[in-house]
Amino acid sequence: ECAHRFPVPLYGNEGQKQDKFILTSQPEQLKCIVTLTGDSISHADISFKVLRQMHSICRTSINQDGPWKLQQIQDAANHLQQAIGYIDNVDKHYVFRSSEEVLHIIQCLLGSLQRARTALVLPKKKTIDELMKSRNMKALSPNLPEDLAISFYIQSHKLIFVAYQLSSVHGTMRIDSCQADCAVPWLSDVLFMLTAALHMCQQLKDKVRY
Repeated sequence: ECAHRFPVPLYGNEGQKQDKFILTSQPEQLKCIVTLTGDSISHADISFKVLRQMHSICRTSINQDGPWKLQQIQDAANHLQQAIGYIDNVDKHYVFRSSEEVLHIIQCLLGSLQRARTALVLPKKKTIDELMKSRNMKALSPNLPEDLAISFYIQSHKLIFVAYQLSSVHGTMRIDSCQADCAVPWLSDVLFMLTAALHMCQQLKDKVRY
């Protein structure tokens, strides 16, 4: 059931689900209209105020020729596929010879499910240098000036957009940022089911052990 909620091809579902979201910050410092297709942002219209220049607004976009990849979604799907594989690899007529055999499979399941959940809940932190050099930044049209960068990532049930601005203050590099987010309904479903699956596996593990 969890696999069927993912917007990517996984365990028989076709994937490629498409959603449209509007992300804004208060006051109107940035605005982003995004189309989320599968594990990528296939289209986005982005605008945000440049702090160092009063009334200056930076505009850029993402289009289908160079979508912005959200690797967290694919990573979570891969870990879930691995968990399903552990179950599918056990023949339905197989008779377990010991509790250790059962516990080994449950432990593998727990590991894969936890990694799937972690991929969505805890995004990997990137330095500003890594963001600026990322392949995704090349998806922007027009390209941003060298002192500006943006980032999209998943955190729990939300899609988050951040705009970064670099400046030098008395020889020290300063990074200002502003962000906006929006809830993604299918992420809430996926996280709920992953948590339920983890709880179920843990209960089964405790029963086998004792």
